[in-house]
Amino acid sequence: MATIPENPLILIDGSSYLYRAYHAAPNLTNSDGEPTGAVFGVVNMLRSLLRQFSTEHIAVVFDAKGKTFRDDLYAEYKANRPPMPDDLRAQVEPLHAVIKAMGLPLIAVTGVEADDVIGTLATQASKAGMPVLISTGDKDMAQLVDENVTLINTMTNVVMDPEGVVEKFGIGPELIIDYLALMGDKVDNIPGVPGVGEKTAKALLTGIGGLDALYQNLDAIPALGFRGSKTMAQKLLDNKDKAYLSYELATIKLDVELDFAPHELVKGEPDTDELTRLFGKLQFRRWLAEMLDGSDGRIVADESAAQAAAPKKDVAPVIDRSGYEIVLDEATFEAWLTTLNNAEVVAFDTETDSLDYMVANLVGVSFAVEEGKAAYVPVAHDYLDAPQQLDRDWVLAKLKPLLEDPNKAKVGQNLKYDASVLARYDIEMQGIRFDTMLESYVYNSVIGRHDMDSLSLRYLEHKTISFEEIAGKGKKQLTFNQIDLAEAGPYAAEDADITLRLHNLLIAKVHADDKLKSVFEDIEMPLVPVLSRMERTGVLIDTKKLGTQSAEIAKRLDELEKDAYEVAEQEFNLSSPKQLQAILFEKMGLPVLKKTPSGTPSTNEEVLQELALDYPLPKLILEYRGLAKLKSTYTDKLPKMVNPATGRVHTSYHQAVTATGRLSSSDPNLQNIPVRNEEGRRIRQAFVAPEGYKILAVDYSQIELRIMAHLSGDQALLDAFRHGKDIHAATAAEILGIALDEVSSEQRRRAKAINFGLIYGMSAFGLAKQLGMGRNEAQDYMNVYFERYPGVLEYMESTRTQASEQGYVETLFGRRLHLPDIKSRNGMRRKAAERAAINAPMQGTAADIIKRAMVLVDEWIGQQPQDRVRLLMQVHDELVFEVKASDVEQVSADVRRLMESAAELDVPLIADAGMGDNWDQAH
Repeated sequence: MATIPENPLILIDGSSYLYRAYHAAPNLTNSDGEPTGAVFGVVNMLRSLLRQFSTEHIAVVFDAKGKTFRDDLYAEYKANRPPMPDDLRAQVEPLHAVIKAMGLPLIAVTGVEADDVIGTLATQASKAGMPVLISTGDKDMAQLVDENVTLINTMTNVVMDPEGVVEKFGIGPELIIDYLALMGDKVDNIPGVPGVGEKTAKALLTGIGGLDALYQNLDAIPALGFRGSKTMAQKLLDNKDKAYLSYELATIKLDVELDFAPHELVKGEPDTDELTRLFGKLQFRRWLAEMLDGSDGRIVADESAAQAAAPKKDVAPVIDRSGYEIVLDEATFEAWLTTLNNAEVVAFDTETDSLDYMVANLVGVSFAVEEGKAAYVPVAHDYLDAPQQLDRDWVLAKLKPLLEDPNKAKVGQNLKYDASVLARYDIEMQGIRFDTMLESYVYNSVIGRHDMDSLSLRYLEHKTISFEEIAGKGKKQLTFNQIDLAEAGPYAAEDADITLRLHNLLIAKVHADDKLKSVFEDIEMPLVPVLSRMERTGVLIDTKKLGTQSAEIAKRLDELEKDAYEVAEQEFNLSSPKQLQAILFEKMGLPVLKKTPSGTPSTNEEVLQELALDYPLPKLILEYRGLAKLKSTYTDKLPKMVNPATGRVHTSYHQAVTATGRLSSSDPNLQNIPVRNEEGRRIRQAFVAPEGYKILAVDYSQIELRIMAHLSGDQALLDAFRHGKDIHAATAAEILGIALDEVSSEQRRRAKAINFGLIYGMSAFGLAKQLGMGRNEAQDYMNVYFERYPGVLEYMESTRTQASEQGYVETLFGRRLHLPDIKSRNGMRRKAAERAAINAPMQGTAADIIKRAMVLVDEWIGQQPQDRVRLLMQVHDELVFEVKASDVEQVSADVRRLMESAAELDVPLIADAGMGDNWDQAH
């Protein structure tokens, strides 16, 4: 392999980098919707190159705007190339700005291409004995290679010196122009000689020589003996003008007039302020964090050595923390309290000793009403004696009227947690008007994480003090009450300050659109206290029942292990993909259906399900995996999660995680407990009602299909729902052209598959796989469906168009569901985005409806006698309650009425109820 000399002049083909990054990088955008993927890709490649090679001399060369001398030579030159895409053109200027800020010389010369500038510089440097490394993916550059000039393709890490050119092309660098002239180039529209391809060109050049030699020895060509050699001389003769024109077009110009010499292309000092600004605007968070952490922006080959040798540099944070205050006396606190009471909006945050809202103890509170001015009030730091910090009970008694005032607007970052912590101190927080996490989520749910540190980097270009910086990591990490006040104070005060700053910026974005404002104010914010109450209520668990089930599962897992050993004829770890691969595909010779990114046979669930249709071992593995997951996630874990004070399990609901607006839950995750198999239902049987109560479960009937009928306006679907027909049987009857009462169970099953499949954008291939039929048969089935339901097809097509045009779709209530990949150049990503575009309005509208229902139901519960009914859980389209046994029928009727009133659709919104002693009975 070619070796690269030390400290070469590195010439980077910026235009080649730009297009490669555009076609390879993800379709990234910043929060303003501006494309950034190509900039990220190019800068990433530059950083990688700089880490790989140490050099003083470097330049990044781009094509300049406008025509070049080759356009004058040949009007059709590059005529086949489409114009630069708008989303790429928009990235050129910011990319150039980043490169300059990195301290790298940037060159673009009018009238010539980047290749010509690189060729001129490389030739000048080589003549002066200066080693040159050209970084490009362009094969044309091979003509520049000599004893001092080397090429590197950073995408493949292939390095080419003169021997490397011969190895790759079969000819030396001196014949590359002739090679390109003979073959032509479709991309650049260089004509070449018709009928000459790679093999023919190589045979001609190695057998006789370059163009001049060929035309002087046309009669020697037939003797070369390659396929078509006998007619090649005439072809060359007929196309002599094209051949020499192509030679001229393919020749890199080596005498471009430049105002600088190669040795003057010196890497400069990075402009750290400008890099910080640019990375913040482009929202390259990792690189921005590096800058804010104190990086000077330099990237060197041996970073570890450079970091060890470089003096530590104190970089001021973007936001000044000098206006933060630690409140340790009553007079200062009273002054702040007056300020808080006079403020329109109070940014509020709690500091605690645990992330578990059910056990967290309050360590301190912080607040801000003006950007740059914030206070932290410590109330329970271990090392502070009473005279050195205010009494917690006294502080909370003073704050209680403010915190419980519904007319005093509060803003926080995930205020649900703070509300739950305060409830432990008999404070029912009200006036929860704003939440920066939810403001960001409503504005754009898929832009990235919605935690405060990420939001601060994204929107304020400020790196907050991280908890690990002040508390340490791992097992030795301190809890907040153990942290020195000198560090705890600025950290806590900053939380309140950043929250206020983010709120001022984000609420303007949300309020700029009336529909987003409504989603935020009418759906998300009213839900915060509802979820807090629901989480704190928790659900009763029968731990003995789970223990029994766990023991039974353990026994079944042992049996499955032995059965698997017998089939495999050896013992192995059933949980090891590597061992399973060896047994299934090497020992047993099962067909490889799919490979992992590393090229090994996949053993994922989809593959095993398909193999299980024909082979026993995959079937055993699937059952083993399913039971093992249930055991570790639920039957073993749930009993350990029971709160000793309440005797209940308390999940955490998350509003700002899913793209579509659906809630998710964790610790435990209640959304994934299986309902269709016996073991999953047994777990639900352990969710029980206390004595004197019943479990009531109310869920929406076929809500997404009803939303599809409403959104599409399809008359046949609307008619089926309005007349209370079995929608799947009605679909089968429509497709098959038979009476409703003639539909068989198998026909209904197929119709059900297509009804739900279309919601999720299923293709004919997917439908065929699910129903076990041929692809053509499935396509015919879908074609008939769309004939019978033309409104559905029209909805799907118009939704795809709308998504492509504006980059997002909306729910019925105006929630925006952004689709970053809807214009992706990657076909698979684009198709996935199109499927999401069809599904997201339905799934998102369903999420909005259940949230609206929760707010209505919670308000109604607040008007009922205490302990008559409690809202326990939300799982997809279902609400689960604990109801006094004597009242369950009436409560069921009232809850159904409220849930059915949560939205007005063009079809009835139906809620079904079930009740019993446990969740499984009620479901």
